[in-house]
Amino acid sequence: MKNLSYPQTEITASNLILGLMRIEPLSDEEIRTLVGAARDAGIDFFDHADVYGNADHGCEARWGTALTLSPAEREQIVIQSKVGIRDGYFDFSREHILDGVEGSLRALNTDYLDVLLLHRPDALVEPDEVAAAFDELHAAGKVRHFGVSNHTPAQIELLRRSVRQPLAFNQVQLSITHAPLIAQGVASNMQGLDQSIDRTVGMLDYCRLNEITLQAWSPFQKGFFDGVFLGDRENFAELNDVIDELAARYDVAAEAIAVAWITRHPADMQVVLGTTSVDRVRAASAGSELRLTRPEWYRLYTAAGYLVP
Repeated sequence: MKNLSYPQTEITASNLILGLMRIEPLSDEEIRTLVGAARDAGIDFFDHADVYGNADHGCEARWGTALTLSPAEREQIVIQSKVGIRDGYFDFSREHILDGVEGSLRALNTDYLDVLLLHRPDALVEPDEVAAAFDELHAAGKVRHFGVSNHTPAQIELLRRSVRQPLAFNQVQLSITHAPLIAQGVASNMQGLDQSIDRTVGMLDYCRLNEITLQAWSPFQKGFFDGVFLGDRENFAELNDVIDELAARYDVAAEAIAVAWITRHPADMQVVLGTTSVDRVRAASAGSELRLTRPEWYRLYTAAGYLVP
């Protein structure tokens, strides 16, 4: 497992993250087995959100019930959670951020979060309220580091005018077949080409320039929760042929190739595995350190339907 030192933090951790958004229906033993498999593979970064699960903090509460971590064990892992999504709207008010974190700490059975992300952007955000909440959480030792999720560069800049702590992470959707933040830059300035439309407002380059680590969620998804592209030969026959060829060449599973396509990028992104399958966690983990060649990376890119002009 490849470990990275993440800019603007003192965190050194795996470049793969285990996402826990689907663990609510699992038994305690199944959760311990899943987390144990991730730890055995070298994953020490775990992603939660207050909204995950049918109940508030549902998945976080399952983690807190299933796992009893000693202080030493707690220090060996990174726990990240997110706040801001409510029933039908978004809320970055000071009160909701503070309440959300308190609820997460109780549910997770921990005294602190290593990382807190603001979930999807709140159109009614008041940056000074966010700053006040972050100051209080940081001063109390309840949150060590901060970031955002699904935010544009301008939205991050707006927050940075008020927030004193570094915004060190931005969690965004990214897979071989859902890669507008990469694909637009390859085909910029081409008239009449959908790929050349900038839908991310230069997010990739902005984050690299400002030392903000990108975290890629849904690394196997075709689009926005449209199912996985792995094995989908009706829509992605060529891509799956290339994946299978490279998987055989490197003696890994298809999941590892999909992960390696992301980890190969020099932005040093993290990959969030939102699976409850122990086998998929193990299979995907092989992509952490697998360095695809430049021709292999571009073969996957074009097989997914993107243009290299």
